[in-house]
Order: sequence, then structure tokens, then C-alpha cells
Amino acid sequence: MKKNFCSLSHIQLAFGFTLLASGVAIGQMRVITGTVKDNTNNKPISGVSIFQEGSDAVATTNSSGIYSVQVSGENPVLVFKHSDYPDRKISLGDRVAVDVSLGKESDKGSGSENEKAIEEVVLNAGYYKVRDKERTGSIAKVSAKYIENQPVTNVLASAQGRMSGVSITQNSGTPGGGFDIQIRGKNSIRREGNEPLYIIDGIPIISETPSVYSAAILPYSSISPLNAINPNDIESFEVLKDADATAIYGSRGANGVIIVTTKKGKKGRSELKLNTSYSISSVANRLKMMNTSEYLGMRRQAFQNDGITAIPAIAYDLNTWSQENYTDWQRELIGNRSDASVVQLSLSGGSDNTSYLISYGHQEQSTVYPAGFQYKTNNLTGNFSYRSPDRKLEVNLTNTVSFQDNNVVNDDLTKRSLTLSPNAPALYNADGSLNWENSTFTNPVASFVSEYLNSSSFINTGTQIAYKLFPFVSLKFNGGMTYNNFEEYSLKPHTMYNPSSGLTSANSNSSKNNSSSFSYILEPQIVGDYDWNDHSVEMLVGATLQQSETRSGTLQGYGFESNALIRNIAAAKTKVIGDQINNQYNYTAVFARLNYKYLKRYIVNVTGRRDGSSRFGPNNRFGNFGAVGAAWLISEESWMKNMSWLSLAKIRGSIGTSGNDRIGDYQYLDTYTVSTNIYNNITGLNPSRLYNPNFSWEKTLKKEVAAEFSLFKNRWNLSAAYYENTSSNQLVGIPLPATTGFPSIQSNLPAKVQNTGWELETSVQVLRNSKFRYDTSFNISIPNSKLLEFPNLEGSTYANQYVIGYPTTLVKVYQFEGINPATGLYQFTDFNNDGKISSPDDNKVIERIGMQFFGGWSNNLSYGPWSASFLWYFVKQRNWNYNRQMVIPGSMNNQPVEVLDVWSASNPSGTYMPYSSGSVAAKTSAHSFFQNSTAAIGDTSFIRLKNIQLSYSIPVREFGIKEAMIYVQGQNLLTITKYFGLDPEFALTGYLPPLKTYSLGFQIIF
Repeated sequence: MKKNFCSLSHIQLAFGFTLLASGVAIGQMRVITGTVKDNTNNKPISGVSIFQEGSDAVATTNSSGIYSVQVSGENPVLVFKHSDYPDRKISLGDRVAVDVSLGKESDKGSGSENEKAIEEVVLNAGYYKVRDKERTGSIAKVSAKYIENQPVTNVLASAQGRMSGVSITQNSGTPGGGFDIQIRGKNSIRREGNEPLYIIDGIPIISETPSVYSAAILPYSSISPLNAINPNDIESFEVLKDADATAIYGSRGANGVIIVTTKKGKKGRSELKLNTSYSISSVANRLKMMNTSEYLGMRRQAFQNDGITAIPAIAYDLNTWSQENYTDWQRELIGNRSDASVVQLSLSGGSDNTSYLISYGHQEQSTVYPAGFQYKTNNLTGNFSYRSPDRKLEVNLTNTVSFQDNNVVNDDLTKRSLTLSPNAPALYNADGSLNWENSTFTNPVASFVSEYLNSSSFINTGTQIAYKLFPFVSLKFNGGMTYNNFEEYSLKPHTMYNPSSGLTSANSNSSKNNSSSFSYILEPQIVGDYDWNDHSVEMLVGATLQQSETRSGTLQGYGFESNALIRNIAAAKTKVIGDQINNQYNYTAVFARLNYKYLKRYIVNVTGRRDGSSRFGPNNRFGNFGAVGAAWLISEESWMKNMSWLSLAKIRGSIGTSGNDRIGDYQYLDTYTVSTNIYNNITGLNPSRLYNPNFSWEKTLKKEVAAEFSLFKNRWNLSAAYYENTSSNQLVGIPLPATTGFPSIQSNLPAKVQNTGWELETSVQVLRNSKFRYDTSFNISIPNSKLLEFPNLEGSTYANQYVIGYPTTLVKVYQFEGINPATGLYQFTDFNNDGKISSPDDNKVIERIGMQFFGGWSNNLSYGPWSASFLWYFVKQRNWNYNRQMVIPGSMNNQPVEVLDVWSASNPSGTYMPYSSGSVAAKTSAHSFFQNSTAAIGDTSFIRLKNIQLSYSIPVREFGIKEAMIYVQGQNLLTITKYFGLDPEFALTGYLPPLKTYSLGFQIIF
């Protein structure tokens, strides 16, 4: 918690010795002793900071929870602080011995007191910290105790369902993938323009790793930057949402800001902590597919319906393969158990002036594919802090190093596991070689011979220095650097193909991409705070200088003497060198913040920032951003003081602008690409982009109003917020006539996207006696998005993609009208009445794809040494269903059992048209329309038991061990849905969904 160093009591303290010298008594000096314990398990707490309110002298409890502190005055107030507990204040009176218990609320007072703990939750807003009670902006927080409760490799998975307004979707169940995160909706028309700003220990990092070859296994080739951070090393995960919270980040805060703070050492004795766990994962759900009898019946009926009496020779499932064989391909191809092991060892400790934490974590995770693929990570964290004895100088050093190695199949087999014929031959011959069944079978596991590999090295180091120049003015400096080296291979040896084709290693190919980025940031700051009478002011003025350099290049090699050389592209007979790119990004800014409080209940927060970015043309390189936030603590009014049931009542609001420069480097310049044509031994250049000096920022105007209440001594908390974000100056490629020679020009389209919504949160401490405790929390978000403006939309190439007044996630589809009994074909509404179905004339139905509301219900229980927690995550949404990816029923592809509901004269209500082998053009065309119709969109809502944990604290203190705990955890254990498909949580169909996980772990602290 940030301590106010310029309070009136501190000014008094500064003159204390002068007053004593003049003979003015300020009270008798005395020493207070006692013990601090946890009121849940009655165990002593080490590392608790104790000081008299208004004094700089700090004492710390030892390993037995014992403290001794000197105080003065007639009725001094002691403050007890520990990062794992709410702060507590106690009025001493004339006592000299005080035992204290810390927890959510203490029922064990000292003497005759029944003191109430003070919920002083402190939020990290990036450039400053603020008490939750006094914040004017919208900041969501997930603390370490919730992050540690989940068997995940990325903190984003643990935050899912725990914060209102923050939608997190796991893109894939393949290890090392990415996440789609939206903070209060999508502001930009471009997908890549909606990424939030990531800050790790004060240092900004790139939002996605620039992968080139992973699209077949990872949706959008997305690899999350937070894969590099061990969730067990994270102290808190905060999300800045509204203008008041994000405007200080200027051009980078339009899509919200994610702040990750790693753990620091604590005062007290040294602590050695070992945490290890083992988990097993599997696909959470399987589609029920046709068995062999049903499938072969469908196939024969398809040929009969198409008027084909002689089964073609290539219909191997009917005339070559066994008619009795049955294989559950979901179980064979994606049905393995993925196991993961995690080991983490950390050492921490500190004294009154220094603290340290060193942590090492290692993780190995396999896949659900039937092969030995693995994802490995090694993380090293070292954080150190120092505070001078006079408390004027404070230095914090943060260091994170991560190494990741991922080895997975080059192609996701999820879709193949659903379409492969159930009577297809075995995967392997008796001798263990791949079975090609006399060239009648394309073996799916042949792709296991190919590989997709990536490795990354990530270093993030930061320094924060603060020096108190005067009691009310401090100088601060924040600086650091980030380095990331990413290398990936796509290896395709000839052995992944049927040997009958006669291929050799001369037909093997290898592709390599290497990308490295280095970024540093320097941020000098001046911080001031001053209190007088009923007024309080905090000021912050600073500047930012950031420079990033990214180097990337691709290589392809074709033809090798041996596959043993496939990773050495220099050994290839033919080499293709892609563009070797060197990008530089320069960013500079000045920013300021003024926070004013009157009577501790009227609060105004003003922030402003002027940014300059090298990504824009010289005419618009600089932009101004700012916000005003205000809060009224109604419960602090004198006429509210006698309402003992009301702990807090606050109304707050904000308005301001933030920007977006996520467009890539050099987009405003004339650019050229190297020509593939060589004339007279001269390689030419082709123009690829037009110059636009007016290219500038996307800007988002954010508004919010909110109310917060706390009732019955903070046992029941309620909050409600309404927001409105309007994003303009959309950074897109504006189409140009073909006569210009360019398809588009990068420019600012005067289109506007608006996101509005409600966010509701509540938490209740249901039971909180000394033995049994239960608290529950619930949040729900109701977002709404629409395109407000788009000049000349109807005449543009975006006409079939967007509609004014509708979300940007809409799709235009054909109106499905069932099956024509005369033709047996799907029929659709002919909107232009021209007698045929075509696009864009007939796909006029607007379907709103996306979430209607989402939220989570979290519960925590404890009884003595036992504790348990569980989280339900729910989403109401519409999206594509399995009909979207369904191959025409009757072709040589298996189908879900739902396809057995086929239309016929005896079954006029059947869902699917009569089967077809795919050889009749009219039927194939009708099925294509069906895949892009209202029939392929449906309810994809779900309720999911996202996480559950049960732990037991083993009584080991008598053996000199501080803590020992055994725990079991579960992730994605149960999903309730009517969705037609594998899993309702997805970014793109056809990829492996998130997995169901069971974990067993053990933790011991010495």
C-alpha cells in the first residue's frame, strides 16, 4: 500500500525534535510488545510491519509473530500491514501489550475490544497506486491466491470469469497457444488492432509473438506473450478499463491495459518454498459420430440418390476396406491423456531495509495426440528491493528470464478425427510401420513425421528508483528492457507421404523463421503530495522514451541428401531466402496526473498525455490524450455516519480519450518488395504501398458512470458500472481502383465503432467465524457493440461485411427455409427474386455473432486446515455450429449422429437433405449455401465448472516446518451446453478445444 508521506502528522513529526528542545511535551515514550497471528488457523505471522500512525519507525514480527515497537502520545494508533492480509489499526489507550489477529475480519480483539480489520486493497494503476476505496477509475484485480488455485500455464486462463468487462477466450487446447482477450469489446475493425497493452513490472512488452508457420496448429498463429511468465510468480494481475485508468497510457490504452506484477520478497526470516504438481488432461467433450453400419448405410444411400449404380473404385470404404471394422477416431487421434509436471523452488526474505526473492520453475506438458510431442518451459525470477534507513531512497530491481521449447504436430488432427471413415484401416502395420493400405488410405498419423517447433528466449528486466527530495516531493525513475528471441521450424520430410509415390529426401522441405526484438524504456518522474487542512493533492509529471527494434527473416530449403540434415537449410539443394526485415519503433511522451481530495470524500483525478510515434506520418506524428475522473464518497458525509449498516457508498465517473497505434511500422511510407523476376541479371523492386503523410491514431472516447456500496461492516459489497466507448479514425486499408496499381492505401477511415455495456459485481462474506468461513462473489457483463458510422459503406468492398447499427462481428448469411419436397434440396430465400441464389444479392440475413452476456460465480470455503474453492463461468452467445464445417453428408467423410435425421417422404421434418456422394453439382452447391446460412449459426451458450480446488494444511510446525499443504485441482471439469459441436468456447472452428484437467500437488515452506 502506498503510504502518504506528506500528511499533517508527518509535518508535525518533522518539527518534533524542535518542539522537544523547547520543552513542549508530546507524550510519554513507551514500548509496545505482542504477537500477531492468523485468525483463521491461529498461526503466528512473520514479516508483519508495525508502526505508529504518523511515524516512520517500523518494526517487523519475527518467525514467531512477536514484535516490539516504540510509540509516543496519549492514545497512539498502531498500524499492522502484511501483503497477504487486510491492514489493521488499533487504538492503544494506555496498554503496553497487544496481541493482534489478522484476517478478513478479526473477532479476537485485544482486551475487551472487538476490532474490525480495514479492507485497504491497493490497486496498481501503472504509474501510481491507489486505494480501492479512493479510486475514480475502473480497475479489476486478480490476486495471487486465485491465480495459484488453477492448474494453468498462462495467467489469462486463471483470470477467465473473475473480472467483469474482460472477456478471455482460450484459442486452442494445444500447449503454448494464445488467448483472445477483449476489454469492454472490440474498438478496432482490425483483429490485430484490439490487443491490449501488456505491462510486466512496469515494462511494456509486445502483445503477440510474430509466428509465421503455426497457423495450421494455432488459430491466427497466436502465441500469448504471457506464456513467458510462470503464474506462480505473479503477485497480482490488474486490468485498467476506463478512460481515467487508461488515458495516462495515451496512444496505447484504447483497448485497455493489463498490468502483471511479479512477487517480491517480504520482511522476516528467509523462506524456502517448494511447489510441485502433476496433472492429467484430456479433451473435455466428444461428438457422437456414426458407427460403421450407419456410416456405410449413408454412403450407399448417397450413391443411390445420385443415380450411381456402380460404386466407383475410389470408394475404398465400400469396396476395399473391412465392412465390420470400427474405430473411434476421436479416441485414436485426440483421445490421449496429456500429462504435465510442474516444479517450482523459491527463496525469499528480507530485513527492515532489504528484501529479495529468487524463483525457478520448470514445466513439461505433453499433448493429447498419440505421439511424443512436448512443451517445456524454464522460468527464473529474481526481484530485489532496498530502502535506506532514513526511508528517502528506495530501489527495486525486477528480473524475469524464460526459455520455452514447443514441439507439436504440424497440423491439428481435430477435424480429421471427426471426418475419417469409421471403417478406415489401422494406423500401423504389424511391424510398427505406417499403414497405407495399398495406397487406399491417407494415414493421418503420417503427419506426426512432420513437426512444428518453436523456441523462445525472453528477458524482462526493470529498475524502479525513488528518492524523497523533500517531505512532499520525490524523484522517480522507471527504466528497463525487454528482449525476445523467437525461432520456429516447419519440417516436412518425404516420409510423411505415401511411399508408393516414390518420393525421397530430395522432396523433403524445411522452413525456418527467426525473429528477435529488443526494446528499452526510460521514464523519469516527479511525484508530489501535500495535505493541508481538509485538502489533499497528489501530482505526477513524467516523460517516456521508448525504442524497439525487431529483426526477422525466413528461410526455406527444398531437397536434402538425407532427412537427418533437414534442420540445416544450408544442406538443401534449393534455398529460398525471404525478406530480412529490420523494423524500428520510436515512441516518446510526456504525461501528468493531478489528484485532488477534499474532506476525504470529494475526489477529482485529471490525467493527460502527449504522445509521439514513429508509426505515423510527419503531419500527424503527435497526439493528445487525457481524462477526468471524479468520485464522491457519500458514506463519509456527516449525515451518513449514523448508518452503522453502511460501510461505503460511492459514486464515480470518468470521461476521456485514449489512442491506438497498433498498425505496424512504416505503414505510412512508400514501400517496395524485392521482385521475383530477374532481368539482365538485375533484381528489381516492386512498389507495394503508397505514401500517406496524414496517417494518424485511432482514437477512443471513453465514458463511464458507476456506483459502489459496502454493507454490514464490509460483508456485502455491490458495484454497478455503465460504460460507452466510441472509437474513430479507424486504421484500415481503404480500397483503391485497380487503375492505380494498388489494391488499397493505409489511411484513417472516418468510421465509428461504439461499445456500451453494463458491469455488475457483488461479493458476500456469508460465514466468517473462527472455524468455518465461506465467501462468494458474482459478476456479470452485458456488452453491446455497433457500427455507428461508415462513409459510403454500400459502395465499398466492406458492404457485405458491415452494417450501420450492427456489431462489427456480424455475418451475412442465407435464410434457410428447410428442404424443397419437390427437389429434395435445401432451399433459401431468394431476396431479389431472380430465380437463383447468389451472393451478395441473397445472403441478406444479418446474424449477430458474439457474446450477449458473460460472467462468473466464485466460492471460497475453509474449515480449520481444510479449504476449498470453485468457479462457474457462463457465457450467453451465438456463433457458428458444426454445420459450418460439415462436409456434404454422403461423401467419404463420417458425420455426427444428428445427420441420421435425413429428409425423406416418410420423414418430411428431417433436418438434412438426402445424402449425396458429392458428384452432383446442384447438391454440392446447395450444401455450400447451407454451410453459410442461418442453419449454420445457433446458440453456443454454456455454463462451465471452470475451476475447483481442495487443499489441506498439514500440521508440521512442531517439526520446524513453516507450512506444508497438499491439494487437488481441476480445470474445465463440466460444461453444460446445447451447442452442436465439440466445444462452445473457440476462436476458430476445427482446432483442438481447451482441455479438461485434473491436478495433484504438494507445497512445503521451510
